[in-house]
Amino acid sequence: MSERKLINGNEATAEGAIAAGCRYFFGYPITPQNKIPEYMSEHLPDVGGVYVQAESEVAAINMVYGAASTGAWAMTTSSSPGISLMQEGLSYMIGSELPCVVVNMVRGGPGLGNIGPAQSDYWLATRGAGHGDGRCLTFAPFSVQELYDLVGEAFTIAQRYRNPVMILADAILASMREPCRLHERRDPPPGQPEWAVGGPRDGRPRNIINSLYVDLAEEEQVNLRIARRYEEAAQQEIRFVEYGADEPQILICAYGIASRICQTAVQQAMQAGVSVRLIRPISLFPFPEEAIRQWAERVEKILVVELSLGQFIEDVRLAVEGRCPVELMGRTGGMVMTPEEVTDRIVDGRGRLNECLTPGPSAAGRGE
Repeated sequence: MSERKLINGNEATAEGAIAAGCRYFFGYPITPQNKIPEYMSEHLPDVGGVYVQAESEVAAINMVYGAASTGAWAMTTSSSPGISLMQEGLSYMIGSELPCVVVNMVRGGPGLGNIGPAQSDYWLATRGAGHGDGRCLTFAPFSVQELYDLVGEAFTIAQRYRNPVMILADAILASMREPCRLHERRDPPPGQPEWAVGGPRDGRPRNIINSLYVDLAEEEQVNLRIARRYEEAAQQEIRFVEYGADEPQILICAYGIASRICQTAVQQAMQAGVSVRLIRPISLFPFPEEAIRQWAERVEKILVVELSLGQFIEDVRLAVEGRCPVELMGRTGGMVMTPEEVTDRIVDGRGRLNECLTPGPSAAGRGE
């Protein structure tokens, strides 16, 4: 049975993982995701799970590596600086072909930054996972319910492709409360996958989990095998949502919390007589480039709205391939644009092509 509860994004993240079958969590406190390890420490023992507070984010991701090598459904969560510290461990997991789930509640940066909402970890999430040719499969929710659902699905996706899956959220989603339908908790699949570590005592062939390949040709074959899984994911896991006019003049591209702002702006712009459509990628890697490319053939221009200074826009431009102008409206450092500012940009056409920042209030406007 399912029940509907008013919970915040951090609680939804933790409960979604437990309900999906996660039984091993390793983490280290950092705002704005501290409620996740707190929730896990309280509720994982109820289902026979294990919670360990690591001494650092570096330790946490390596604990995940150890648990994942046994076939366990393992997870960690952090925020921007902590995810940076996990990059080496994520690369080892990709090289060892190990599945796990990582949640990043993005905060303002760079450096220690602040605990404001941001999307400035887009490059880190979609191009990251440390050194080498590997990448995280990356998904971006825009609501508490979608966060709960995506975290749950992430474990199955990670196992399917034997690769880390990253859920990219933000400080607003971490703290905001919304009604969320929770499903009955289920156990992870019994037994171990055939690739997990083991030995004769388990009645299975001896497996060794490793990411070191001295033979260069063997390393290349491993990388190609991983790349083929990404190609498969590009066929099976691309997700996006569209909203607005069927014959738009302008296409807006936004993901995560920025897309919620844009959804309101689309309504306002259409009331003002401008035909607008919003496309919201849910899968950031693999990216829904074909859907954006098709719209680029039909619209006058594309407006990319993101809480960073031009990271997400790179994938949009790669998809468009010059078919129409692509403009950027971004904020940074934890600042958030309003729906009215996005609407003004659409309706009045304010701002130069490729302008980054939404102009703030003038000195006169502040009474100075």
